[in-house]
Amino acid sequence: MSRSSLWGRRVHIAGSISKDPDVATKDEVDKARELVAGLVKALVKLGANFVVPVDAEPAREDGEALTFDWTVWESLDANRHLRPGDAPAKLAVAVQHYKTEEQIPDSRVELWDKFKDSDAIAIENAAHWDMNAKRMDAQARFGDILITLGGTEGVLYLADLYHEAGKPVIPLDLPLTPELKGSRRLHAIGLNSDQTQRLFRTIEGDSHSWINRIRFASRDPVEKRVSALIDLLEALEPPHAFVVRLLNEKIEHFAEVEDYFETVVKPVIEGEFGYKLIVIDGEQPFDHARVDQEIFEKLHRSRVVLADLTGMRPNCSLELGYAFGRPIPTMVMGLDGTDLPFDITTYSAHLWNGSGSAKERKDAFREHWNAIRNRPPLVTVRSLIA
Repeated sequence: MSRSSLWGRRVHIAGSISKDPDVATKDEVDKARELVAGLVKALVKLGANFVVPVDAEPAREDGEALTFDWTVWESLDANRHLRPGDAPAKLAVAVQHYKTEEQIPDSRVELWDKFKDSDAIAIENAAHWDMNAKRMDAQARFGDILITLGGTEGVLYLADLYHEAGKPVIPLDLPLTPELKGSRRLHAIGLNSDQTQRLFRTIEGDSHSWINRIRFASRDPVEKRVSALIDLLEALEPPHAFVVRLLNEKIEHFAEVEDYFETVVKPVIEGEFGYKLIVIDGEQPFDHARVDQEIFEKLHRSRVVLADLTGMRPNCSLELGYAFGRPIPTMVMGLDGTDLPFDITTYSAHLWNGSGSAKERKDAFREHWNAIRNRPPLVTVRSLIA
């Protein structure tokens, strides 16, 4: 049985309800919580992971919790036993801050302690200064997919962070806030067929058809909503791995580079790691009128950059320099014997050769990738007060 495309991907469910019960009725809030719980359960069974804040649980006057974070934690706890035994990494990244422990409601302490004392989660601590923004920055850094419901400015801020990083944003139009607020505003943007792909892209079919499919009617049962969302999430285009490489077959070593990418890089990056290789060679459909814009738009929003400098050309240096200026995991590669420029010789590179079995070369590629995938960017940008 093949694995879901959501295997190991971190899903972040974010949003809140209106403080006004006339805007977010109890019935709609109950259905939204049931949707969140059912969605988490389905994702756990598919081997997905999560990003979840740990914080207080403010409530409105009728006792309804304003946020969904603890609903996610409850569902994770109730369904942990459904997680595949070989699911990768931690079940969740818990994002907290220095006041977390004193703000967790008494009714949630036992649940939090159960997770905190287990090996099911990784804990990320946000900085003291401007905690809301820092926490959302951390959530967006670790998350792969953002699903929004309700919410206000915080949801819009999160959506911008995910969009900037080239990650999909799935906005729901549930009556939890006034129209054109938070997630409902994002959904309205997506209803414009020219804008839908800015939120998310799918492998088959067009994004606009999907945004209409998840425009749920009040009569739609929760099971139908969960099923539609899972279908959409599994249809999302994989995260991009932008490729800088020799493409001119008239240049020496082209055949060796072509063989290496087909035999080693593509099977590992796409087949094992779940990325989609992006090569701008004129053969693929263009989203922009100019080739240079196409290149840098795709590079900017890729999650990984693979820069093979065999037969190095000036455009390689330009694209590699752009990647270095972004906080993107960048793997520098080249055929053994490639003469790397001075500024790059100090940056650990994977110099491969065409000999040896495919397995040996894949093993060497994976070993280097695992060694460098989490290295920090060349320049670390820090706030004046962090």
